[in-house]
Amino acid sequence: MLAYLFWHRPREGADVERYEQAQLAFHRSLARSAPAGMRGSTISRVDSLPYGDQQEAGPAYEDWYLLEDFAALGVLGEAAVGRGHRTAHDHAASSFGTGAAGLYGLIEGESVDREIRSATVAVWVARPVGSNPGTCAELLGDGSEPGHASVWRRQLVLGAAPEFCVLADEVPTGVAPERLPAGWQARTIRREALLDG
Repeated sequence: MLAYLFWHRPREGADVERYEQAQLAFHRSLARSAPAGMRGSTISRVDSLPYGDQQEAGPAYEDWYLLEDFAALGVLGEAAVGRGHRTAHDHAASSFGTGAAGLYGLIEGESVDREIRSATVAVWVARPVGSNPGTCAELLGDGSEPGHASVWRRQLVLGAAPEFCVLADEVPTGVAPERLPAGWQARTIRREALLDG
């Protein structure tokens, strides 16, 4: 399973409530007529982004689009601006400010749809360039209750996002500083789900 992630902020001066409503309308449009290979989507308000300047003011959002495979990413891209979704997409984009994206593959997790919707934290883990992830990546979710966490690894670089993401109800022991190899860094971001579809 893959997840296309899109992080975004409204442009400066935009009405935040209208921005959120437009984003929700786009997700609902996709839920009503899901593109082939898309298993659902969710949007969360996050307390910061996993990359870049964290001093930037205003709300931030994180969208997850669950996909069966790489082909589904292309279908989603076409459908998002195609017949049936274009109006909702254009309305959502009309107040867009900044954003970045990433494509992640699932490396651990059971009931993924529920895990993504209910996760209240995302722990983003970066490793030093040139270091070998070895088996450490498979241990990042240690300490999480089965069915309540998932571990994802970046598949395509579409921005500056870290290599790994652990979604969970609480921060797992597998990402504690004393458990990570030298040079690895973990950053916890709080999430508040606005919609799951």
